[in-house]
Formats: sequence, C-alpha cells, structure tokens
Amino acid sequence: MAHSSQSSARASLEFSTAELTGALGDSVTVLPLLVALAAMTSISLPHVLVGFGAFQIVWGLYYGMPLSVEPMKALVGLAIVGTLSYPELAAAGVLAGVTLLVVGRLGLVGRLQTVVGEPVVRGVQFAVALLLLEAALDLSVESLPVAAAGLAVVAALTLFGYHKQSVLVVLGLGGFAAVASAGVPTPQLPEAAFFPAGAPSFSAAALEGTVAQLGMTVGNAAIATALLCEDLYDRDVSADDLSQSMGVTCLAAIPFGGVPMCHGSGGLAGKYAFGARTGGANVLLGVGYLALALVAAGAVLAAFPLALLGVLLVVIALELGRAAFDPVDTHQSLAVVVGVGAVGLLVNVGVAFVLGTVVFLVLENRKRDATNATAGRA
Repeated sequence: MAHSSQSSARASLEFSTAELTGALGDSVTVLPLLVALAAMTSISLPHVLVGFGAFQIVWGLYYGMPLSVEPMKALVGLAIVGTLSYPELAAAGVLAGVTLLVVGRLGLVGRLQTVVGEPVVRGVQFAVALLLLEAALDLSVESLPVAAAGLAVVAALTLFGYHKQSVLVVLGLGGFAAVASAGVPTPQLPEAAFFPAGAPSFSAAALEGTVAQLGMTVGNAAIATALLCEDLYDRDVSADDLSQSMGVTCLAAIPFGGVPMCHGSGGLAGKYAFGARTGGANVLLGVGYLALALVAAGAVLAAFPLALLGVLLVVIALELGRAAFDPVDTHQSLAVVVGVGAVGLLVNVGVAFVLGTVVFLVLENRKRDATNATAGRA
C-alpha cells in the first residue's frame, strides 16, 4: 500500500547494514567518474564531493527513500574527453538546471520525452560511451602493464560475480598507489569560494552538451526514476517533481564548485539491489562523501596512475554502451542508436542529438501514416 502522506514517507529513515551496503551500491559509478573528471579537468574534487554529500542527504531526507544523486553522465563524459572545459561544464549545468526547473514546474517532462524519442537518448549514451572508450585507450598506453593488471583484476572479480564492485577495487588500488607516491594527505576543509574552478562559459559547445544531456535526463533521471519509485518503493513521485529537484540541485551546487547532478534509475535500482530501503542510505553515503572531501587532496589525485584511470573509463564506457542497447526493440531503433553514436563520435554529440531527433520524428511520422493507411484500407 502506498504511503498515506508525504510527511510519513519523508520520515522514513533507517541506519542499518543493509542501508550502508545499498549506499555503497550507488557509489560504484559515481566515484570513478568524479576521479576521472578531476584528473582530466580543472575541477576541485573536494568541492564536488561536498556537493554530492550535501544533496545525497537533502534528497534522502526530503523523499524518505534512497533516491540516487549522480553526475549528469553525458556532460561529465564530454568534459572528461576534453570536448567541454570546466567553465563550459558549469555553464551547461546552469542551463540544464534552469530548464529542468521550468519544465518540471510547468508539467512538461512527459511531452519532452515524446518529442525526443528513446532511441535518440540511447544513441547519446552510445556516443558518450564511444568517446570515453577512446579516452580510455589514450590513457592506458601510458603504462600498458599497469592497464593490463587493472583489466585482469576487473575480469577476475567479474568471473566471481563482483562486476559492479570491480571498479571500486581498481579505484582503491589506484588510490593506494597515489598515497604511496604523494604521501598521506592532511585533512582540511575545502575553501569556501564562488565558482572556485572558474566562472561559467556559455559557449556553443555548452549549449550543445546541454541539449544532448536533457534528452538523457528527461528519460532516465525523471520518467524512468519516477516509475521505479512506484515499482520498487510503492511511492508516487512524479517525473515533474524529480525534474524540479534536479534543477534545484544544479543551480545550488554549481556556483560553489559542484558539477551537474541528476537522479538516475540505475542508481536507484542499484541501491535497492544492495539492500537500501529508506533515506538513511542517502544520509550514510552523504556523510561518507563529506568525509572523503576532507582528504581528496590535489597532490594525491595528481599521483593517481593514468593507466588505471583508463581501466575505470573502459568499464564505465562498456556499462554505458550496454545500457544503450538494452533493450532495442526494432531494427529501426537500432539504426537510430548506432547512427547517433557514430555521428557523436565523429562530429559531436550536440549535432548527433539534433540530427537523431529529426530522423526519429520523420520515421515516426512515416510509421503513423502507414498505420493510418492500413486502417483506412481495412
């Protein structure tokens, strides 16, 4: 039975071993992406971790369930591979935040999804996966023996059924090597500053990245997550509410050095699979991120082995690519996914998104006309 009131739902907090393991399930993709982003751009990892910690706690308390807080993968992926600078990433996050807040407030989330089309969204995922894989190969050649060892660890853990945890193990090994090289960091509070890594740059690349990201966010982080809230937690949370909370998150975090963040159906499902049932998982994970922010020193990050970073990106790219093709229901949809991915790799993701949307709408109109013609003859 659904909760009778939002207040009772929001009061749902437990702090158990299951909530802790569920919280860790959500960090599997978040931490490797953040470390990769910090290693490849000018962001301040402590500031980013503070943002994630704060909003894990905020939305865990507000919704009373282990709602996911993740990086916006298209934008973060484009920044990792060098398509977006950090100022452009910040600008894209501001644009996305404003858009999500407005469309959620006006109740337009569902309408946006019908225009974009799921195959186009999956094509953007595939494009970002290809770009990450390309960057991973470039990093891995820094030290092929180290990269091979990292891949061997991932393969071994996967064989024993610990595929999702393998990235955290590789991340831990890289962190251990970095501390051994740079020394144990002294805990210190991140400096309070306005746009500590640079003011937003509202360029054409930032706008293109925003448009591509919004397609993914509307489908995966708003609509799909709202459905999972009902399926897994028996909670009636609208996609428009989730859109507004994502908009608030971006607009509040980015001025203080954060990155664009969203909810995500994959993260929510991951928390559930690992045992999380209440907002307590978010509180525990948020506290963990805040504690990690105290020791995420730049010197340690600079000493992180680039070849292991490449291994992390390979795993993330494969996961993102797998999600892009699971499921693809028709050959027509498959063609759109592959086409958008190829254009995204060879040209850029913004152009791929726009062209993919046009092609999708044309194909849908043709399908509708054919259906109407068949019905007319009948």
